[in-house]
Amino acid sequence: IKVNCAALPETLLESELFGHEKGAFTGATMRKEGRFQLAHRGSIFLDEIAEMTPKTQAKILRVLQEQEFEPVGSTRTVKVDTRIIAATNKSLVDKMREGTFREDLYYRLNVVQVEIPLLNERRDDIPLLSDFFIKKYSEKNHKLIKGIEPVALDFLMRFDWPGNVRELENVIERAVILTRGDMISPSDFPAFINLKSDTQEMPTPNLDDGQTLKDVERQMIMKTLDANGGNRTRTAEILGISRRTLQLKLKEYGIN
Repeated sequence: IKVNCAALPETLLESELFGHEKGAFTGATMRKEGRFQLAHRGSIFLDEIAEMTPKTQAKILRVLQEQEFEPVGSTRTVKVDTRIIAATNKSLVDKMREGTFREDLYYRLNVVQVEIPLLNERRDDIPLLSDFFIKKYSEKNHKLIKGIEPVALDFLMRFDWPGNVRELENVIERAVILTRGDMISPSDFPAFINLKSDTQEMPTPNLDDGQTLKDVERQMIMKTLDANGGNRTRTAEILGISRRTLQLKLKEYGIN
């Protein structure tokens, strides 16, 4: 069961999480079960939990500690057995220092922490995510998009993605809507993608007397790898070899 904590004001969020009785507030024309009750013996995903108000945080803490709550406008206590998965793109430690996030709730939630690296730190995910978003928005817009041109994918691989996966999703959605063909091309991207993704030239090796072909090859691989921030997929593309061949060469030359 999913809840976006940033999408609802405090009063509505409390109702969504814990449910309400008929007549509990204006517009409550019938009794409603909350998300925690719906997630009984399952999981509830609280997205953007840093946006939750201190009052709601206190109620979440009670559910974590006591596994119970009262719906809005009710005196009855509801028992639940629910696993909480929470996500945020902000530092909860900073939020605690500011006094906007409860320290006791943080330590109750932070049993297992999974940190997702920035998109520009895991560029090998870009082709997979792009394919996923192309299929998603092709179906949504009733278009038959086969995929993305290699040069367009190259532009995506080079961009820094300050907005991470959501920015990539927006760029792909825009491209799917605008493209007139069955393959996404660089012209379907916003100008800032193309401007910041200028094609790099292949690094030139330093040729000295007595160097063997293997010396030059090793130097080319190292320079290209360094120029692309360690991205092996992009390095293999520039060198004109498969990623597997590159892996074998790295192993052969002892390059980590």
